[in-house]
Amino acid sequence: MPRSKSETLAWLRRLSGELATTTLKKLEDTLPWYAEMPPGRRSAVGLVAQAGIASFIAWFDDPKSTPWIAADVFGAAPRELLRSVSLQQTLQLIRVTVEVVEARLKDGGAEDLREGILLYSREIAFAAADVYARAAEARGLWDARLEALVVDSILSGEADDELPSRIAALGWHGHGEVAVLVGTTPPQLDVDQLRRTARHMAADVLIGVQGGRLVLVIGRAETSHGVDDEEIGTAASLSFVEIATQLEPGFGSGYLVLGHAVPTLVEASKSARAALAGFAVARAWRHAPRPVQADDLLPERALAGDALARTTLIERIYRPLQAHSTELVTTLWCYLDNGRSLEATARELFVHPNTVRYRLKRVSDVIGWDATGAREALILQSALILGSIAEPDAVKRRR
Repeated sequence: MPRSKSETLAWLRRLSGELATTTLKKLEDTLPWYAEMPPGRRSAVGLVAQAGIASFIAWFDDPKSTPWIAADVFGAAPRELLRSVSLQQTLQLIRVTVEVVEARLKDGGAEDLREGILLYSREIAFAAADVYARAAEARGLWDARLEALVVDSILSGEADDELPSRIAALGWHGHGEVAVLVGTTPPQLDVDQLRRTARHMAADVLIGVQGGRLVLVIGRAETSHGVDDEEIGTAASLSFVEIATQLEPGFGSGYLVLGHAVPTLVEASKSARAALAGFAVARAWRHAPRPVQADDLLPERALAGDALARTTLIERIYRPLQAHSTELVTTLWCYLDNGRSLEATARELFVHPNTVRYRLKRVSDVIGWDATGAREALILQSALILGSIAEPDAVKRRR
């Protein structure tokens, strides 16, 4: 004779302890990850299983009055359990629990009870997915806030002792040199696409949005998942300019400026300062490439009052040339003053044009810039002017 619902509920309540014990035994026998857990974590998982059984009984008593009681099952789980047990493992836990209950129901359960456990298992599975989705969303929002904080610290140069730990918390895979890329924010920013593009090139990025300005901190990643060995080797050899060129479609229209490479992420503020200064004056170069290196905008940056640009021009161009040979400095001055004419320079210096050509080649060898190009000539002339201004008066009088 079929049991009434009240009799079924009373039977379920009497069996709840036995069901919980049997469930925990089957979890240990069938799920290796559960058996390998520390005792505290196993106990927490056991509480979830027991809560699930108790919640099912309450739900079976009145399913309409408590439609979301399934979600309460996971209230018994401590926060760290959600981080250590994956959604897949949670669904395995639900499946084992349902199997134990179904097996016991064969001994005397009513048809409506079997249908109830099937319906409830569906509800509890959706509840688990909802819990993990909310946790992932909260983690994503937290990561975004932390990433924004790290990028702001880099841009402001106000790095503190906590910066390395914050970077580690973000899962930064970069190692070695770092460079900062600054451009405009597109109307529809696809952060995931930027990260996928970077990963394909064996690079990692930190992304910061500051109104209309989009900032990427770029580093070469230690590993590249989903890329074969040949592609990894090719990607690892890419320069920061080549990486920036591949990332360029992810930016809005306008100027895109790449700061110089620095040895570590903690020192990225130096690259950021150069990139931001270059971004502020990039419009002064009518035909600036995209991306353009901040060091190619040294004259504009120096004219705008950037002390770092003035120091860079003097220390990387003027001082090395002066230390190598005053003859090279004089030849370069004359060549630039004479409109980059070899013949006019040779006449002024009373030498053969081939001698001028040789000395200009030596200039390029010493500092890496070629005076025969219009853009580089502007950089070199700016360096000569600033270097001359910075010279002590005593040195100027001796000349």
